[in-house]
Amino acid sequence: MPLTHDFKETVRARAQNDPAFRRALLREAVECVINGDLDTGKAVLRDYVNATVGFQALERETEIPAKSLMRMLGPKGSPSAANLSKILLVLRKTEGIHFELASKS
Repeated sequence: MPLTHDFKETVRARAQNDPAFRRALLREAVECVINGDLDTGKAVLRDYVNATVGFQALERETEIPAKSLMRMLGPKGSPSAANLSKILLVLRKTEGIHFELASKS
């Protein structure tokens, strides 16, 4: 089911005003991707980009056309590992955070 305009605006407003929420969105996207739920990870990444840097700025930083980025993170998108890595690197730097993997015993 597609997200409503009001929901997207709510996410955008909160992301712009709440750094912890922004970081949580990005963390959720990364966790989904590394845990095998690429579809959810892409959807959360797309929401994050729309609510924060925007696809035009992401294009400038990744040197990947904005339309290609939107398609990659869309429901039928299939980003390569290299492109996904570029996207996450830029978003991580923009947010000023670092991700580490840890195993649970």
